[in-house]
Amino acid sequence: MELVTPSIGLVFWTLLSFVILLIILRKFAWKPILGAVTERERTIETALLQAESAKEEMARLTNENEQLIKEARAERDLILKEARQIKDQIINDAKGAAEAEGARMIEKARLEINNEKAIALASVKTQVAQLSIDIAEKVLRKEFEDKQEQDALVADLLKEVIVK
Repeated sequence: MELVTPSIGLVFWTLLSFVILLIILRKFAWKPILGAVTERERTIETALLQAESAKEEMARLTNENEQLIKEARAERDLILKEARQIKDQIINDAKGAAEAEGARMIEKARLEINNEKAIALASVKTQVAQLSIDIAEKVLRKEFEDKQEQDALVADLLKEVIVK
């Protein structure tokens, strides 16, 4: 039973050793340990504040980036709209110029056709007159006594003219 119930001397010396150990630990170990724990708490708190600050900065930068993207898209849309308008204007101008040039060419061709037609008509009239003169000359050179022979000659000459 001695092992279960210690003697008073053993309890006294154990208690005294424990108190001395507590005083030594308090003087030399508790302060550095508590200081380290406090420093660690302060470091964690600073890190959390910095993380929160970084999170807010990221949110601000994200908003700025989104705003810049919206502005860039709006500017792109405006540039595309202006480009379409310029393209349409150029196409309309080119169509107008092409129509004007086509009308001018058609009018020039009409004038040339009319000139050629007038020249051809004048040439035909000249040829008809020359043929008429040739027929009259041949008729006059050959004097026939018979009226029928003269009519036959005129008909033959007219056939020759038509065939030519």
